[in-house]
Amino acid sequence: MGLTVLATTHRVPAGLLSWRAWQALRSADRVLARDGQPQLPYLREADVAVEIVERTEAGPLAELLVRAAADRAVVWVADPDGDEELMRRVGELVVAAPEPVEVEVLHGSYDLPGARLLDLVSVMDTLRRQCPWDRKQTHATLVPYLLEEAYELADTVEDGDYAALREELGDVLMQVVFHARVAEERTDDTRFTIDDVAAGIVDKLVRRHPHVFGDVTVADADEVNANWEQIKAAERAAKGEKASILDGVAMGQPALSLAAQLQRRAARAGVPQEVWRELAEESGEELGVELFELVRRAREAGRDPEAALRTVARAYAARVRQWESSRKE
Repeated sequence: MGLTVLATTHRVPAGLLSWRAWQALRSADRVLARDGQPQLPYLREADVAVEIVERTEAGPLAELLVRAAADRAVVWVADPDGDEELMRRVGELVVAAPEPVEVEVLHGSYDLPGARLLDLVSVMDTLRRQCPWDRKQTHATLVPYLLEEAYELADTVEDGDYAALREELGDVLMQVVFHARVAEERTDDTRFTIDDVAAGIVDKLVRRHPHVFGDVTVADADEVNANWEQIKAAERAAKGEKASILDGVAMGQPALSLAAQLQRRAARAGVPQEVWRELAEESGEELGVELFELVRRAREAGRDPEAALRTVARAYAARVRQWESSRKE
């Protein structure tokens, strides 16, 4: 005899219970639950007799459960929120009971990996509907926040502050979910949802990794990159787009990283260096051309010019702070 607390998660559809859960439900002398418990329709469909308990304070309910479990096998179908207060009172009564009462928490369903993303989608939906600030945002107004969060994420990686990385990744993820929520409100053919976003990237990853999800064999990472570029070219051709070696380059990225990416693409395609050396005369930007040349030198040396300049800039910032501190002393 004893009390089995059947715990479930709201992130898994009601009715999807483990085999052990169904065994406990079918073998119990009494199964109790509150009215409105999401599992009720499915338990009744499975011919499990459930006694409905009126919603009351945790104390009286705990007394009822412990008293019933003294000589019967009782299953309590806990609310999805976990019934924390009720479980605390049950524990107190069991400890003080003159006769031992066994209590087991049986998990009837578990969160799958990624289940908390459903909570994020739900929270974002609530914010969009009820928060005045969130309600008025658009894709355009959100872009600066996305860039800011991405740079803060980069800072944590450069600092090696991996304890803060989880929070920064969450901030970036929130921006993705926010944009998808805004897009969901449109009524034309530009509308999409967060599921469409996820489905799109899943399909792309599977399509561009035939060596993982197909029967293609590769020798190394370089061959993976070559296949990736070929697959992208085929995708553009299928869309009827005119192929360019610069397709997909984000022109809004920082100038140093933009120059490096343009040079990498051009080098892979065999574009002669004379093409950019004529820029000085055409653009009148001699300083810009000199910086472009520095990017070329960094690239040929295997260095990331953006990262190199950031390293020096961060060191300079530290020196400035030291200088400020010395002046205050």
